[in-house]
Amino acid sequence: MRGEPSCPKCGGRVRAPGLFTDSWQCDVHGAVHPLQPVLPPSVEALGVVLHRAQVPVWMPWPLPIGWLFTGIAYAGDDRSGGRATAVACSGPGPLGGPGELLLVAEELGVGLGARYAGVPGPDPGPLIDVDRPPHAKVLAGGRPTPLWLVDEAPEDRAVFAGEARGLWLWAIVWPEQSGMLMYDELVLTDLREAGAEVELVPCGALSPQLLTRPGG
Repeated sequence: MRGEPSCPKCGGRVRAPGLFTDSWQCDVHGAVHPLQPVLPPSVEALGVVLHRAQVPVWMPWPLPIGWLFTGIAYAGDDRSGGRATAVACSGPGPLGGPGELLLVAEELGVGLGARYAGVPGPDPGPLIDVDRPPHAKVLAGGRPTPLWLVDEAPEDRAVFAGEARGLWLWAIVWPEQSGMLMYDELVLTDLREAGAEVELVPCGALSPQLLTRPGG
């Protein structure tokens, strides 16, 4: 899918590095890791991001019954590599109707997860209460990983966040009631480690959630 890089925090235009700066610049947020155009779901698209990613590319694997891979995006450039990844999956919700799941892995301060979650950014730390028991747990890369509900999320979605492999892990689910999916202890695989199994990932239509603007 064609398009221009954008700010991972606000979706605004960014300026490429030039004579006076060696980083991509947003007029609002300053230096950023640019969000590259969203890639429609395909094994080839996965390969592009897996080749560039410096952070995990999380996907429930095996996917829940009836679920499909529905798009991917990353923030970074050819020099820095992918410093944030976003993987979309879609399928039947636990209570009926369609469900959407977006998994974001990112370094501190990138802000991509907060953008998709529709919450103040760039990081979820101030919006989760880690002194309380976690609301959900996933198995991420073979390790039990607690996730907490994120405060201030829009009512149309459920947002969970935690830490996996020293990086932020966001799980954003539409509609809000499909958040029950996260209580089934999903097994998340870093697709960088999946090898030839990546070719078996079933693909669906592009998720509209990957294309939403902040607050959308």
